[in-house]
Amino acid sequence: MANRPFDPDLDGPVSRDELGLAAQLHLDLPLVVAVLLLCGCGLAILYSATDGDIGQVEAQAVRLGIAFAVMVAVAQVPPDQLRRWSPALFFAGVAMLAVVEVIGDIGKGAQRWLDLGFVRFQPSELLKIALPMMLAWFLARGRLPPSGWRILGAAIMTCLPVLLIAHQPDLGTALLVVSAGVLVLFLAGLSWRLIISLGVVAAALAPVAWHFMRDYQRQRVLTFLDPASDPLGAGYHIIQSQIAIGSGGLYGKGWLNGTQSHLEFLPERTTDFIFAVLGEEFGLLGILALLGISLFIIMRGLHIATSAQDTYGRLLAGSLTLVFFVYVAVNTGMVTGLLPVVGVPLPLVSYGGTSLVTIMASFGILMSINSHRKLLPA
Repeated sequence: MANRPFDPDLDGPVSRDELGLAAQLHLDLPLVVAVLLLCGCGLAILYSATDGDIGQVEAQAVRLGIAFAVMVAVAQVPPDQLRRWSPALFFAGVAMLAVVEVIGDIGKGAQRWLDLGFVRFQPSELLKIALPMMLAWFLARGRLPPSGWRILGAAIMTCLPVLLIAHQPDLGTALLVVSAGVLVLFLAGLSWRLIISLGVVAAALAPVAWHFMRDYQRQRVLTFLDPASDPLGAGYHIIQSQIAIGSGGLYGKGWLNGTQSHLEFLPERTTDFIFAVLGEEFGLLGILALLGISLFIIMRGLHIATSAQDTYGRLLAGSLTLVFFVYVAVNTGMVTGLLPVVGVPLPLVSYGGTSLVTIMASFGILMSINSHRKLLPA
């Protein structure tokens, strides 16, 4: 007797022919619509941030198309296959990080890139997905909450790639990768007592971390504490960003009418600080609309996580969703001056392609977990 997929929004099992195109492609329609809407907002903001440079907008649209294709392709892979691939992807990613340490390409003072001749990419981006996959695989093999030895093993797995990424140096990506590892442990049932204890230990080790930080990283922390101490130097980004967002008021100055961005007072306005362009031109209402779309994506991802069929799917879907939340929280926090500048883009909105593919692949995994979660006999 043939197996038939179960549609949770209907009353019983249905055949693939009875489902729409999205279901046939293992896509989650609400998530796809929200992602495309956020991408569309990003292209509109980018057009204004580049002073109407249609070339950059077209280049970003091509990147979005490639990333969307990656999402669709990943969504076709069953979760059982993803589980089997998890260790191989993780150790391949760590191996590539080690290779970058030896022969990696240097750009903007950092050795982060691996050039294979036909493609140039950052292996650290792979770890944003490979680490939560590995930890979900590792923790799902035992009872939850995890034992002390399993927590120690997961901590070692997390620290290995994070230290390699931080040495490149790439503090923003290291922050996202370590967040992915911590989130998997949190979802696995790590006790609050242990979480608080680890936070106290991390705070106690802050002076040690300060000793190993690069000069520009220390300057970012000092600038975060007092941007006005160097208004034309290290504090310039934050001050101009706050001026742009504050001048937008409730309704904003209107699309294409921003002064801080168009008069080039606002640096990095197409990448890390594109959120400030949004705030200036669309005001508080525009900010709330974009954050509302992001919140819907997060809630949909958490719904998929809670509906997952097994522990591996729940841990992986939950951690990938919360990593997206960390992306949004860190970017908006640093642009508004609530967090130090660490070079984290606004997901699906900032100009660029490397992190875009990673984020879309994460959504593909969520859709795979959701669409393959149950088979019922016909």
